[in-house]
Amino acid sequence: MSLIDLRSDTVTKPTPEMRRAMAEAEVGDDVFGDDPTVMALEERAAELLGKEAGLFVPSGTMGNLVAQLAHLARGQETIAGREHHVVVDEAAGHAVVAGTSIRQLAERPDGTLDLDELRDAFRDPLDEHHPVTGLVAMENTHAHSMAQPLTPAYTARVAAIAHEHGVPLHVDGARLWNAAVALEVAGRDLAAPADSVTFCLSKGLACPIGSVVVGSREFIWRARRARKVVGGGMRQVGVLAAAGLVALRDGDAGMIDRLAEDHANARRLADGLADLDGIGSPGGIAQPEPGRLDPARVRTNFVLFRVARDRAAFLAALRARDVLMVDYAHGQVRAVTHHGIDAVDVDRAIAAVAVALDETSQPAAAAPATA
Repeated sequence: MSLIDLRSDTVTKPTPEMRRAMAEAEVGDDVFGDDPTVMALEERAAELLGKEAGLFVPSGTMGNLVAQLAHLARGQETIAGREHHVVVDEAAGHAVVAGTSIRQLAERPDGTLDLDELRDAFRDPLDEHHPVTGLVAMENTHAHSMAQPLTPAYTARVAAIAHEHGVPLHVDGARLWNAAVALEVAGRDLAAPADSVTFCLSKGLACPIGSVVVGSREFIWRARRARKVVGGGMRQVGVLAAAGLVALRDGDAGMIDRLAEDHANARRLADGLADLDGIGSPGGIAQPEPGRLDPARVRTNFVLFRVARDRAAFLAALRARDVLMVDYAHGQVRAVTHHGIDAVDVDRAIAAVAVALDETSQPAAAAPATA
């Protein structure tokens, strides 16, 4: 039987149409700025998100990094949630490369920040002891809250606070299109309040590589220079950008609208898992109170849960049945639906989880303390 890989939506394979487009792509030298397919992708991304210009980069991490380099001076500080991707999953690039710090705020279970805490987090620019606040960053969807989609209204409130203090807002929109589909809004509505936005082509949109950064022409000029600094200048890269153009087509011809299928499959998975003994609430900020997994929290394509078992043994038992999930922060297990996973696969995964739970024992009770 085929492998059911639920580790991430990064494991997607390019569609046959993407492969054809890649093989036939017209190319140039992107460092010289004359790869027509890359230019078309950047223009399409900017158009969809209502911005002036775009920049194709190899990864979402690089997209966030070049945005920070474009917005910030060395020694400045970003305000972001303490479980945001830029804080925990990007190898401290903000410090190592950009030479900046991040003031971390606690997120709430819906992935949002307390706006009063956000206001209070801005540094006094006249106090020589403090770093100067130079950027606010947010993540949409917010992964550690079980990929909750953050609304245009919330984004606008965050942007207003940032702009009141004279700093820009950057949205790490790795899964921005999942948020747009879940909320039934246009991508440009989510992007409108922000000064810069990144989104990944290589996750739910099923492209083999790449992200796009969008913003004003002035910002993109700085970001392009920053991309060169971190080694992201590419040559005949239209062979990769071509897949992105397929993904960003309108309607059924593209890959955005079909994200609703992934969301439905994630909810189907959560519904099935919630009925199994040994499956518990995810923990962390997603559902901090112990209890049952609440399928209603599955808004996009993430399912987070905990098992009343040895987690490594549970994942190994799943792997033996050709189902892959991954360990996640706060003792959780993560399963992510994506292109290539259908309802039949989800039902097989639920059945495999039931067997894996039966095969693996509960963790041993802690030994009593001794004097």
